[in-house]
Amino acid sequence: MDQRDDYQRVARSGQVPDGIVRRFYVGEVEIAVARWDGRVHAMSNYCTHLDCLLSSGHATEDGLLCSCHGSVFDYESGEPIQPPATRPIRVYAVREVDGEILVRLPPDATDDRPRRRQTGVTG
Repeated sequence: MDQRDDYQRVARSGQVPDGIVRRFYVGEVEIAVARWDGRVHAMSNYCTHLDCLLSSGHATEDGLLCSCHGSVFDYESGEPIQPPATRPIRVYAVREVDGEILVRLPPDATDDRPRRRQTGVTG
């Protein structure tokens, strides 16, 4: 079985250096990809506290730090390990093959869009 089955290319490995978080799109799904201590992590790009962009945050030893209000999310589980967020973010299966970052999204990944953008309210 090819190591890329069910995974989609997101970026070249060099686009996400250690200690950095970047935003990428897989179809309509916006994700944050972070690297800490050589390991790459992929997750929803929206904080569950107030939908801030996690790709504007920071990769830290403890987890992904949201730059808006300081919530920190565990890379592996998505659980908030520092408030004010109380709900986990979605994490995605990720691997690196031949210098590329590949992510596998579940069928319901489009549900990970921010709440404020799903309301249909314009203004």
